[in-house]
Amino acid sequence: IIRQFLGTFLFILLAIMAIAVVFDISEKTQDFANTKATLGEIVVDYYVNFVLFYANLFSGLFIFLAVLIFTSRLAHRSEVIAILSSGVSFGRFSRPYFLVATLLTGLSLWVGHFLLPDANKVRLAFEEAYVRVPFRVQDRHLHREIAPGAIAYCESYAVDQRTAFRFSLEQWDGTELRKKLLSDRAVFDTTTGHWTVFDYTLRTFEPEGERIHKGARLDTAIALVPGDLGRRNEVTSAMRTPELDRFIEEETARGSNTKVFALIERHQRTS
Repeated sequence: IIRQFLGTFLFILLAIMAIAVVFDISEKTQDFANTKATLGEIVVDYYVNFVLFYANLFSGLFIFLAVLIFTSRLAHRSEVIAILSSGVSFGRFSRPYFLVATLLTGLSLWVGHFLLPDANKVRLAFEEAYVRVPFRVQDRHLHREIAPGAIAYCESYAVDQRTAFRFSLEQWDGTELRKKLLSDRAVFDTTTGHWTVFDYTLRTFEPEGERIHKGARLDTAIALVPGDLGRRNEVTSAMRTPELDRFIEEETARGSNTKVFALIERHQRTS
């Protein structure tokens, strides 16, 4: 029974994945032709990880179909009647089913929590480079808590320019506002990892009064990266579960909408 169970499962898995790959190739042929992706990159970086992703996603369905097909074959050949008539109890007869199902479920959970995120990282990087249109942050009026009491805001963010427009940074002490930095735009420098604000106004609130300082340019060390302002929702599928849990905690503290998609990804891996 175990051999027939696994054999039927693998046959269904390979057959459906082959069909899925054929349909995906027909859909993306033009995209591949318009890019400089090599055949090796298409096969290894994309389709190997493509098959792994969808095979794990639909593994529960494949197990169900495998049980239906090979059990109906046993019943058609009257093997079930023969086994039970020989004195084998129904519990003993069904034991291989539970054994293989438990093995496949455990394998699917391990793949979903640890192996698949690494595969998704490679697949998504390939899609980003050769298939998808450039990512844009559609949300406006973005607020992020980058540290306790430190709130960053921008009206909009341009990914290609790495520029946050109408940028501000507030420093709170409890319910009291201590400092507020306002600028027309802030540009992220990838070499230094720092933000440079232009045409800024720095307001400092002190017991003796308010101090205002204005300038044309200011280099900062704000604990904020462009990914905090916006990223594709699929990026959570490229995180291993411990990393995903930390990401959910960080996004919850920052008040980001990405937390919702991260929670869905987290629960989907075990569902």
